[in-house]
Amino acid sequence: MIVMESEKEHLVIFDTTLRDGEQSPGASMSLQEKLLIAHALERLRVDVMEAGFPIASIGDFEAVHAIASAIKDCTVCGLARAIPGDIERAAQAIAPANSGRIHTFIATSPIHMREKLKLEPDQVVEQAVASVRLARQHTDDVEFSAEDGGRSDLDFLCRVIEAVIAVGARTINIPDTVGYTLPHQYAEMISRVMEKVPNAHQAVFSVHCHNDLGMGVANSLAGVLAGARQVECTINGLGERAGNAALEEIVMAVRTRHDIFPCKTRITTQELVPCSRLVANIIGFPVQPNKAIVGANAFAHESGIHQDGVLKNRETYEIMRAQDVGWESNQLVLGKHSGRNALRNRLLELGVELDDQTTNELFKAFKQLADKKHELYDEDLLALVSEYAGGKTPEKLQLVNLHVCSDTMQLPLATVALKLNDQIIHGQASGSGVVDAIFKAIEQVSNSGSMLGLYSVNNITQGTDAQGEVTVRLSRNGRIANGHGTDTDIVIASAKAYIDALNKLDRSGSAHTHPQLGAL
Repeated sequence: MIVMESEKEHLVIFDTTLRDGEQSPGASMSLQEKLLIAHALERLRVDVMEAGFPIASIGDFEAVHAIASAIKDCTVCGLARAIPGDIERAAQAIAPANSGRIHTFIATSPIHMREKLKLEPDQVVEQAVASVRLARQHTDDVEFSAEDGGRSDLDFLCRVIEAVIAVGARTINIPDTVGYTLPHQYAEMISRVMEKVPNAHQAVFSVHCHNDLGMGVANSLAGVLAGARQVECTINGLGERAGNAALEEIVMAVRTRHDIFPCKTRITTQELVPCSRLVANIIGFPVQPNKAIVGANAFAHESGIHQDGVLKNRETYEIMRAQDVGWESNQLVLGKHSGRNALRNRLLELGVELDDQTTNELFKAFKQLADKKHELYDEDLLALVSEYAGGKTPEKLQLVNLHVCSDTMQLPLATVALKLNDQIIHGQASGSGVVDAIFKAIEQVSNSGSMLGLYSVNNITQGTDAQGEVTVRLSRNGRIANGHGTDTDIVIASAKAYIDALNKLDRSGSAHTHPQLGAL
């Protein structure tokens, strides 16, 4: 039976890019970067944004508090373990919000209760109830999550859920924390819990599915068809390990298959691509070209048969319009003759609003890039935003000069001049390639002792004059940081990225405590 649009229920989109997404190794964001993303999520019209885990660090608390103060059209949520101190801290962080939520959780699977919590089932129920009761003293909007719900005993899960609803939990999340279940299993679990819990009608049921087996989106949608009316997801599918269900895929699946889903979202879908680009540039994780909805190839056709079909009728090979998710058939191209106002207006169209000081700094960088590159596209502008709008702070290590020599008959040689604590220091090293030589020369100066875990290169736009985008992941003493660098010269971009990662490793507060690592 086809459900009329006017009869469809509302599907709550709970975005956790700023919390679970930031738990991706090396994906830490500054306060200003988080605010940029929060405003983009507000324009996207997510219902709830989980802004962080306030007890994890002072930086996380300040970010949640700042977002709660700035965001007006979304519920701002803070995560808390089922511990009084966590809940009190979350309550303080969301206090300025027009609409605030406390999201508290405790594990309910046998392996988590036994191995991690060291608690008996009765103790878990008691702690869950006490945490929800305390959270309700601060806000009427309390969400409870049964961590590792996908591997929990069904009867015990129902017991915990009934108890927390009885004391005021109004959203119940049953997460597939480790991405273990299959869609039919997950759907059956959601429907059986909703049938067996006598007070289930007093709460909205939520799904939060990880992507360890590549089924985060499939499991989430199966949960929605089984009766869940909130989906927890992230932009670009960011998240720890293999990530979370991708928000853009969830939203467009529900919209495109409106004949199947008895619900709809309030998402402004034209903001999906701009929001995806902003997050990718700030985090430094390029979106793979074949990524659904927001990948560069999502609406591209190379096969002659496909091209012929699309030219005759777009719907032969496209189930969505590119413009409906934020792609544009025509882009406004800016160049060296463009003025400050043209730049500001285009950034606003891309969903980026900056203060005057940041705009002035960005405009100078824009002009410098325009002298090197005749035409600047939207991707170029967003790359600049990620460099200049993230809350610039004095860096311990800065690139002053770079010289490389590469010859087919000898090893490449790199010479660098770096500013280290206001002193210019030179370094020189050879390597198996130009980039290897650069990194070794920088390491010679910095003596950081870090290990290179990832080196990724991506072209921001097309053409031989395109900006190169480089991501470098470094680790040291258990801490991980991603460095991001862009330049029309990929060699310079590589040096920038390595130095950026080193500065993040040295910057206090850049590492975050994982919410599952604290002792309960």
